[in-house]
Formats: sequence, C-alpha cells, structure tokens
Amino acid sequence: MDNPKNKFIKIIIVITCITAAVMELIDTSIVNVALNNISGSLGATLEDASWVVTAYAIANVIVIPLTGFLSRFFGRKNYYLGSIILFTIASYMCGMSSSLWMLVFWRFVQGIGGGALLSVSQGILFDQFKPEDKGIAGGIFGMGIVIGPTIGPILGGYIVDNYAWALIFDINIPIGIVAAILTWKYVDKNPDEYNIERKSISIDYIGILSLAVGVGALQYVLEKGQSEDWFQDEMIRYLTAAAVLGLGLFIWWELHTKSPAINLRVMKNRNLIGSNILTFVCGFGLFGSVYLFPVMVQRVMGYTPTEAGISMIPGALVTIFAMPFIGAGLGKGIKPIYFVTLGFALFILHGYTASQATADADKWWFITTQICRGLGTGCLTVPLLTQAVVGLKPADMPYGISLNNMFRQLGGAFGIAIMNTYATNRFATHRSDLVSNLQGNNPLLTERLNGITQGIIARGGNAVSAKQSAYGILDHTVSNQAQMQAYLDSFLLIAIFFVCTIPFMLLLKNQSMDAETRAKVAAAAH
Repeated sequence: MDNPKNKFIKIIIVITCITAAVMELIDTSIVNVALNNISGSLGATLEDASWVVTAYAIANVIVIPLTGFLSRFFGRKNYYLGSIILFTIASYMCGMSSSLWMLVFWRFVQGIGGGALLSVSQGILFDQFKPEDKGIAGGIFGMGIVIGPTIGPILGGYIVDNYAWALIFDINIPIGIVAAILTWKYVDKNPDEYNIERKSISIDYIGILSLAVGVGALQYVLEKGQSEDWFQDEMIRYLTAAAVLGLGLFIWWELHTKSPAINLRVMKNRNLIGSNILTFVCGFGLFGSVYLFPVMVQRVMGYTPTEAGISMIPGALVTIFAMPFIGAGLGKGIKPIYFVTLGFALFILHGYTASQATADADKWWFITTQICRGLGTGCLTVPLLTQAVVGLKPADMPYGISLNNMFRQLGGAFGIAIMNTYATNRFATHRSDLVSNLQGNNPLLTERLNGITQGIIARGGNAVSAKQSAYGILDHTVSNQAQMQAYLDSFLLIAIFFVCTIPFMLLLKNQSMDAETRAKVAAAAH
C-alpha cells in the first residue's frame, strides 16, 4: 500500500503530466480566435496569419511520430524535460514577436517542443498506476485532452478582448516553469535511461530531413498557391518539386533503410491504410472547421473574440459527455467501425448545416452545427485509433499508432491550408458575381444609394462626399456578403470531402478487439 509520501509524489506527477498536456492542447486552439487581432497588429493578411496555426501543426506532424525514437535516444525524462523548457522559451518568444514571420518561426519551435507533451505525458502518467487502475489513468488523461481545446478559444477570446494577444503565449511561461521544476524533481528515470548507448542507436537523418522538407514545401504551396497564381510563380514551382522529391525520397528511404525513423512497412496492412486515410479526413474536418468558424463569425457577423470562443462550447461539452460512453462501448466490444460510420455522418451533417447559415443568423443557429461537430469528433478520435491497429502484430502497434497520430495532424495542417485557399478563391468569385449584378440603371440600386447618402447627410455628413461614402458602404456590404458565402462554401467542402472518402471504409476490418489489445491502444493513444 502506498505511503503518504508516495501518494503525494504520485499526485504531483499526475498534476504535472495533465498540466503539460493541457498546456499543449490549449495552444492548438487558443490562437484561432486571435487571428484577426494578430493579423491587424502585425500588418499581415488573415491568409498569412493562418501560418501561425499551421506552423505549429506542421511541427507536430514531424515530431509526433519521432517521440519514441527521441525518448530512447535522450532518455524519456530528459526528452520530456527538454521539451517543456523548449515549449516555454518558444512561448516567451512568440509573445515578444514583432513581425508575423518571427511569430511563425517561434510557433514552429513551440510545436517541436509541444509534440512530446502529449505522448510522453501519457506514458509517464500511466507508469504511476497499477495495471488494474490504468483505465482510471486513461479516463483522467482523456478528460484533459477534451478540456484543453475547450478552454483554448474561451481563454483566448477573453485575453484578446481585455488585454493584448501576446498574453495568449505568455500565460504558458509560469505554467511551463512550474512543470519543468516538478518534472526535474519528482519524475524518476527508468532503468534503461541510465548509461544510454547512443552510439548503438541509429539516427535516420535522411528520413527526418526528407519528411521535414516534403511536408514544409507542400504546406507552403497549399497556403500561398492561390495568392501567388500557382505555377506562374517561380517559388511555387521550386517548392512543388521539393515537396514531390522530399516526400518521394522519404517514402522510398523509410521502406528500404534498416532503421527507419517511421516504419512505413506496417502500411502494407489494408486496414491501417484505410484507417489512416479516414484519420487524415477527420483531422482535415476538425481543424478546418475549428479554424473557419471563429474567423467567420468575427469577420462577417461581428462577434467579439470572447463570443466566438463561447460559441464553440456546445461542441466541446458534447464531446466531453460522449467520450466516456464511446470508451465504455469500445470496452464492451462494440466494433470501432460503427462509431466511425456515425462520426462521418455527423461531420457531413455539420458541414452541410453550417453551410446554410446566413449573415443575420443568431447564436442559437450554430448550436446544432457545433453539437454535430463535437459528437462527430468523439465518435472518430479514439475509435479510429482503435480501428487502426486491428489486425496488427503487437510489435507493430506502436508504429501503427504513431502513423495514425501523424496522419491526424497532417490532415489538420492541410485542412487549414486548403480551407484558407478555397475561401480566398470563393470570395473573389462571389464578389465578382455580386458586382456584375450592380447595374447603374437599376432603380433598386439607385434607391439604395440615395437612401445611404441621405442618411449620411442627416447625420451631419458633407453633401459633396456623402455620395462617395455611400459607394464605400455599398462596397463593404458586397465584400461582407461575398466573404460570408465563401466561408459557407468552405463548410460545404468539408461535407463533400467526407462524402467522397466514404468508400475507404471498405478497407476497414469489421472486427472487435480483445481487452489486452484495447489496453495497449489506450496506453499509447493521445
């Protein structure tokens, strides 16, 4: 039986692990409601400001599948402590950034540090519990996973409305310092972390570098292709080539080298291929919709950042409520594919209903769409990870899980980039269509302009400039309407994307998992 001192240390370690994981998760969503303010403060377009989100996601994509290797090379405690310190320093530098690209760089560094805070935190947390109590540990960690993204938009909105956007990064500093001190003092090293024979550990430099180059180049092409006129731009052409060569080399090398950083050989499993494609789609829809919604309601509907954050609560609450039931269902042997199918249906419904909104829709309109998103997220996140390892050998499960996590983050990064590019394209199309319908001899247009002009004069405006001001107001109205339609089209694209990938469900194995396998998945999932 644990003595009081051991119980105290156990509580401290649990609090440290949960705090570090929640801190990382908050930073994945806290920025979304602040993008408007960040772009305005740093003199950047919203499209460029979205790099603040995607840089973090790209870093996660690169680091998450490498956490197992890095933990072995540096030792789990050293790697975890170093990641907390790196995350904290990067948070400070994000808050100090005086330009957009300085902020993007430090967000990337922050993502490098944050990549370990989820998976390693869970490993350390599980070590504090007996085998029969690991279900409790999983429940505690699962609640933290859901609470983090829930708090992020609300906290970010409140900070931006009442203080400065830099504070959304600065709040990590005291938390990170405390977490680092507690990790250094109370987290013990495992026996294999002493006297590590690093010379015997092969570092896959080519695999790591080619992955970073390929993903980074492709992300730039997706983000900037629209504004740079795609392949008419020399940089886009060079980076497209770099993406193709980088990702091609990464896949070839990982399949042929003896010690791959990411073991792609497990992708020979048909079920894992299907699961990873569906997980990519899940990340695309989740990150894309969470990016679109706060931007849309702030830019078009006049929400404050706080209101935008609060509007996302219904979806988060539904996820918190649903996950225990979904976990219990999986525990009782319900096949993951049933939850996956329901999750796809809910995300399709979410995208479609969100695309039917109007500029004057009240806050209650979006509750239905947010509930669909929240329940869909719950039905997809853990069940897809569980489904991914169905049929894998025990030795291949860690590789399957890390690949599945990577595909989720990769889908999220691409989702934000594609939503951004698509919305920009649709805005130009809708604005052109609306302007083409404004004919000078249209009596309704003349009446509208005269009404606006008289209103300006009645409020004390100059009669000479009132007409010009009326045209400016009309132009703003047209742009606002075009922007709204562009965002609605983007939500519909999410629904279409989910519909188009339904056939990949045919690749999934329709079978349950035994209790031992489910325990392994729970211990490795994040």
